[in-house]
Amino acid sequence: MAINDHQRPNEILLDLFYPVPHPGSAMTENPPSQPQTMDSPSRFKTLALCCSIHFLHDGFANALYVLFPLMALDLHLSFTQVGFLKTAYSGMLSASQIPASLMAERAGEALILDGGTALLGLGFVAAAFVMTYPFLLALLAVSGGGSGVQHPLASATVSRAYETTHRRTALGTYNFSGDLGKVVIPVVTGLLAATFGWRWGLVGLGLLSLTAGGFLGLQPRMQLTPSGDEGTRPAAKLQPQGWGILDRRRFRRLLTIGMVDDSIRTSLLTFLPFLLVQKGMGPEKIGFVLALLFAGGAAGKFLCGVLAERTGIVPMIFATEGLTGLLILAVLPASSSAIYLLVPFLGLVLNGTSSVLYATVAELVTPEGRSRGYALYYTAVLGTGALAPLFCGLLSDAAGLPSALTAIGALAMAAALLSRFLDPRRGGNIGIT
Repeated sequence: MAINDHQRPNEILLDLFYPVPHPGSAMTENPPSQPQTMDSPSRFKTLALCCSIHFLHDGFANALYVLFPLMALDLHLSFTQVGFLKTAYSGMLSASQIPASLMAERAGEALILDGGTALLGLGFVAAAFVMTYPFLLALLAVSGGGSGVQHPLASATVSRAYETTHRRTALGTYNFSGDLGKVVIPVVTGLLAATFGWRWGLVGLGLLSLTAGGFLGLQPRMQLTPSGDEGTRPAAKLQPQGWGILDRRRFRRLLTIGMVDDSIRTSLLTFLPFLLVQKGMGPEKIGFVLALLFAGGAAGKFLCGVLAERTGIVPMIFATEGLTGLLILAVLPASSSAIYLLVPFLGLVLNGTSSVLYATVAELVTPEGRSRGYALYYTAVLGTGALAPLFCGLLSDAAGLPSALTAIGALAMAAALLSRFLDPRRGGNIGIT
């Protein structure tokens, strides 16, 4: 559905959640008695539910950054061991993407999302009571595996619910909900950990996730697939053929940029709290700094996505990655008060690249294969990002934390230079259409 330039904001929102089909549109190709798209209330409920799940899962993942320094102090961990904790969590999160999408084709998204959310909570609660590093490592891996179901299934669900209209807006809303969770939950976790310790911080997160999983389990009639005949015959309509990738070259380049970008982000976020500890900050202040960082990241996803459509993808990636490297280097010698001013801008450019790349996945994969397409994208990107903190931890133990953070900044600058190879004069481009 096209948006009239003279529509008011409230009219655009009404069109988003309660669209009126126009003659000749895809929504009117079938008679009303056999609808092929979700009705408007179900679409709104689907979007709201997926946004809530995204809020929790992304918030929990980033709350771990606040807890890692406390875990390291309590269990006497090295930087390498802390990096391996992040690798275990994110590695299992990455590895479970494709199996989750395949299971959802048979069991349905609702059941798999419910089970994954509950498993995330159980892993966190159990991890709060361990006394040794190997058990903590194993339980964080279990939690990561539970959280891995969220991205491919919820993304595909939102894309399918808004197949005929406003898909980019709906995906943007879903994406923003994850950023909101990254801002809110680390602050709350930092306050809880500062008062009661990191173990009770994990317990609080785990109980919240179990509650959310229980709520999903009480929604047997929740509609996560299109209504009507399509909803009653998912195998006939939604069975993917292969991976469903429409343009393999563009998809490979999308993956390459995403993998480098996520490696920079996960490494920085894992070890930035340790730099803050060295500057004399406690858990509540670290949580607040990370909240500022993620708030800047949420703004960056919106702002950089808009600017990319005006300036093009290559200049936008060059700018975001280059500024990320410069700001990382600026944070290293900065005072505690200066860090509060720098981190929102660091967050803005740190997350800016992902907004340019994210929605393009839906445009490069057929609707029938979208769960698999998102799963493949997240597996590659998150898998690379999962390994990066381990190598960064090894470098920190060998050469010191400042040297490792300097290397991350240098990698960001290298990514900025590599973005020039996406120029159409060099053999192709990734565009947002």
